[in-house]
Amino acid sequence: MPYISPEVVAKAREMDLLTYLRNYEPHELVHFGGNTYCTREHDSLKISNGKWYWFSRGIGGYTALDYLIKVKELPFMEAVETIMGRSAVLPPVAVNTPKKEKPKAVLLPQASRCATHAANYLIRRGIDPELIEYCFSTGRLYESYPHHNVVFVGLDKYNKPRYANLRGIGSDFKGEANGSDKRFSFSIPAKDSDTVHLFESAIDLLSYATIRKQEGMVWNGDHLVSLAGVYKPKENIEETALPLALKQYLSDHSEIKRVCLRLDKDATGKLAASTLKALLQDRYEVSVYPPPIGKDYNDCLCYRLGIPITSVKPKVKER
Repeated sequence: MPYISPEVVAKAREMDLLTYLRNYEPHELVHFGGNTYCTREHDSLKISNGKWYWFSRGIGGYTALDYLIKVKELPFMEAVETIMGRSAVLPPVAVNTPKKEKPKAVLLPQASRCATHAANYLIRRGIDPELIEYCFSTGRLYESYPHHNVVFVGLDKYNKPRYANLRGIGSDFKGEANGSDKRFSFSIPAKDSDTVHLFESAIDLLSYATIRKQEGMVWNGDHLVSLAGVYKPKENIEETALPLALKQYLSDHSEIKRVCLRLDKDATGKLAASTLKALLQDRYEVSVYPPPIGKDYNDCLCYRLGIPITSVKPKVKER
């Protein structure tokens, strides 16, 4: 029977897919955007950071050997011989994969001993006190000192602070704490849900959660994520990447199957929603739900409660 030594198999497994395609099938390699590539034959097969995943089939791997077996459907021995034969004739030039970034250390502003100003500000915006208390108790919200800004904190999956957005009370100030990582913007996870709702800001997120509670729903029954800013896609959709916060959240929560886009009801929000739907619809069930009244979900909440819409709104930076 044909035999290939374990050493040869191990050598074949050393080659990653990007190196293999770039050296031996360059015509099959298509640059998707950033450090991501796809293949000409399968545009839903994405290659990034030393890994590959075929989204339309739900299979993936790390090596060129995995690709030849799972995608090209070559028998194991033929796949090994293909790699070793080509590398013997033309030794491959390795593709340098980007080094993993070291986690940023966010420098949180000093906390005030009392959060009365922050709580009152959010209540004036219509946010339910129960939600405010939840955010205080879980470390997602506090009041800074000495400037008394509202601080929205983004946590990673280990509940470690990684991002902080500062919003002025009664002013148009808005900023981010030094070292903030936009991949971990303000969010509220659900215990058991396959649905995530996406917003431009933390205020809109909390406004929608308040509306859910008003309607008798479990306000944190689904995942809630803010982008901490406006998402402006590039003109060429093939060069457009997902917002960092959404991409990270979907990576951390593989159970998510549905994405509900609840962005602002303006030209920018509509463009962002249509672009995100196009980028996501091959992997998720995507729905677009702009606020039924008002520009954003806080406007909608204020209309429902019959309270004044905040006249001074911070200028939102692009994400």
